[in-house]
Amino acid sequence: MPTKKIKLGEKVPDFKAPSTGNKTIKLSSLKGKNIVIYFYPRDATPGCTIEGQNFRDNIRKFSSRNTIILGVSRDSIASHEKFKKNQKFSFDLLSDEDEKLCKIFDVIKEKNMYGKMVMGIERSTFLIDKKGILRYEWRKVKVKEHVDEVLSKLKTL
Repeated sequence: MPTKKIKLGEKVPDFKAPSTGNKTIKLSSLKGKNIVIYFYPRDATPGCTIEGQNFRDNIRKFSSRNTIILGVSRDSIASHEKFKKNQKFSFDLLSDEDEKLCKIFDVIKEKNMYGKMVMGIERSTFLIDKKGILRYEWRKVKVKEHVDEVLSKLKTL
């Protein structure tokens, strides 16, 4: 069964995914909160570390706006646990080894890695409102100042 790709203004289909903290996160259980879900290529790589640190360092601003942060990559839970602990992230990381979430949000793209074309996660962020509607998306994210852009849009909800 092909996975439907989500579009702006649409309700995000319910999903569940394994998470750090020995949990399973289910979207429907987060209703009533805004959700920032950011996809990143790989744990403990320079850009992904900086991006996670930027969300971590602004967690109070997000929390004060009733917003949960979720990071997603194809890395294992064991890798996520180590990354989260080393960076002192106060938000959960979801493991999407089977790429179900990646397909819903259409973030798997062809990328050039050292002259070789590979399929991987395109750094992307999505803002879902309290009713589960996708309100904003950022594709091909540039890490610097990205969190400020997300916070700015969050204020409009």
